[in-house]
Amino acid sequence: MKIVTLGEIMMRLSTPGFTRFVQANTFDVNYGGGEANVALSLANYGDEAYFVSKVPTGEIGDSAVNELRRYGVHTDYVARGGERLGIYFLETGDSMRPSKVIYDRAHSSISEADESDFNWDEIFKGADWFHFTGITPALGKKAQAICFAALKAAKAHNVTVSCDLNFRKKLWTSEEAQKVMNTYMPYVDYVIGNEEDAEKCLGFKPEGTDVTSGKLDINGYKKMFEQMVEKYHFKGACASLRESHSATANGWSGIFYTDGKFYQSKHYEINPIVDRVGGGDSFAAGLIYGIMHYKEGQKAIEFAVAASALKHTIPGDLNHVSLSEVETLMNGDASGRVQR
Repeated sequence: MKIVTLGEIMMRLSTPGFTRFVQANTFDVNYGGGEANVALSLANYGDEAYFVSKVPTGEIGDSAVNELRRYGVHTDYVARGGERLGIYFLETGDSMRPSKVIYDRAHSSISEADESDFNWDEIFKGADWFHFTGITPALGKKAQAICFAALKAAKAHNVTVSCDLNFRKKLWTSEEAQKVMNTYMPYVDYVIGNEEDAEKCLGFKPEGTDVTSGKLDINGYKKMFEQMVEKYHFKGACASLRESHSATANGWSGIFYTDGKFYQSKHYEINPIVDRVGGGDSFAAGLIYGIMHYKEGQKAIEFAVAASALKHTIPGDLNHVSLSEVETLMNGDASGRVQR
């Protein structure tokens, strides 16, 4: 299967261990970004994953591209040029202290890319699936135009489209997000988003849910999904369900609505969390893989949740797990016993 993702890859600078920004004398360097993370997961599972973006010419851009290439992601359609690579700083929280992210991504290459940088007819030749998130259009008017061009081309080539809403309040307001994302939704087949994403990007909110207190009402999600599908005619709507007991202990599951049926996954208690950044991206990648390869709603959501549960045990943005590892957990082996 050929999957195309569009977005920004950034340099991640993390404080070592659980140290705070004010304590740090060094930073750990990783690379990642929503759609890049999805592409890598799908490459790990054996699919033909392509990442589309723009990075600066030179060694820093090379480093970001090479990070994906070394794990099997195709970077043929990554344009080169522009001012800089985006950066984000991460301070990992512990117990009741939350993690913090600080962005330094203004004037990044992808945010100032032009539509002419990408030949979508060539990119979507032979493609089966296109994935993007709400992060990319939040980067500015040029990125919004590129996303829209990609969506129109994907539909012209009969490519299935998924969108992870991924609202980022540090990048744009809810009013801005709804204005843009509502124009994209008629091109989307499968939408992914938690309760905040759905409310901030599309104006839908699950009743009876309060994530701060850990209260999740499945019936509220079901009603919200039905309303979203009715309005936008999605083939499916999906959400990860996170119960945040603390920064290092979460309950984790998911729900998927497709073909008029609801599917709820098994529940995992993840404690301790090693790194939750990229957890949503690994969930999205797992859902895409599950829909394409299992063609059963229950198996698709089980694969997505198992894949993303494993991501919480791995440092960095990227989900370095294999297909067999996800299927082992999906099929009930969560023992964590040493493999010899």
